Amino acid sequence: MNIRTYADADLQPLIDLTIDTFGPFFEDSFRPLVGDLIYTRQHGDWQDAYRKQLPGLHDPAEHKHVAVAEQDGEIIGYVAWHVEPSRSKGTVVLLGVAEEHRRSTSATALCEHAFTAMRAAGAQYVEIGTGGDPFHAPARAFYESLGCVKLPVAVYFREL
Repeated sequence: MNIRTYADADLQPLIDLTIDTFGPFFEDSFRPLVGDLIYTRQHGDWQDAYRKQLPGLHDPAEHKHVAVAEQDGEIIGYVAWHVEPSRSKGTVVLLGVAEEHRRSTSATALCEHAFTAMRAAGAQYVEIGTGGDPFHAPARAFYESLGCVKLPVAVYFREL
């Protein structure tokens, strides 16, 4: 596996990977959990939201970075992060790994790559967020395996 800096030609493959990675959450977890009304209003355009978000994730002048993991010439994952120098804080914005490469060393290598870059940019701590639902249980276990501490947060939805 090779980890490298994002290139413009990576955009569409990363969008596809992101949609493949998070589609089961939005369609099979979030929608049934909250119902169609809240799903539609909250995340009904989730695919387009990613299409709009991803082009802005890599902007080194704004302390935003993306690193891409490749194996045999194929993109197998990526990590996007940004650093707030004034707060000495780094944030992992997105981490996506192709399904067949999950539970390998890919995600760990991507996160460690980002952590090293954040430290070099002056960050002293990192924030990583994920969901508290069953879909995100593997992500929570993974982040805890990296030494991250879970902050209990509750978010509630209700139709009116």
